[in-house]
Amino acid sequence: MERTGDLLNVVDVEATCWEGAPPPGAVSEIIEIGLTVVDLGTGGRVGRHRVLVRPVRSAVSAFCTELTGLTQAEVDTGLGFAEACRLLAAEHRAGERPWASWGDYDRHQFTRQCGATRTAYPFGRRHTNAKAVFTGAYGLRRRPGMAQALQVAGLPLEGRHHRGEDDAWNIAALVLALDARGAWPQAE
Repeated sequence: MERTGDLLNVVDVEATCWEGAPPPGAVSEIIEIGLTVVDLGTGGRVGRHRVLVRPVRSAVSAFCTELTGLTQAEVDTGLGFAEACRLLAAEHRAGERPWASWGDYDRHQFTRQCGATRTAYPFGRRHTNAKAVFTGAYGLRRRPGMAQALQVAGLPLEGRHHRGEDDAWNIAALVLALDARGAWPQAE
């Protein structure tokens, strides 16, 4: 039986982006949600998920495709944003489980997009900024990017950087390394 207190959702999103300013009328929208379920009780990554999200107020730029590998044709097959949020809540218990991301960008992007689209926020209040925890645990002066943190921790970068599914998987490895050091905050 699943003990909710031991499970943590690690989330990483990719969003539409441009090399410079967005085109007139375009806003940054989530196009991929990567989610890795971590079992802090066993020290393992127990689920790896990817949700493609169809943007409605922007398009995938050539710069975005180069960065993430995601194309407009690929994200056109995705779910609507509200449907993706419902999926997170229903299938991944996003409102019940604590969750983590690398920095606060992902949390802020969900907050902005939920507000702009009048979509129910899918997550609970128990969010941990894994970048801040890592920085403190390793005594660093500056907060490192995920790829740099993996190097500091002696862990490999698995998959493609700036791909939500792969980044969530890698962030989950960092969370587990922090937990093994006794540096991951304990659930309330």
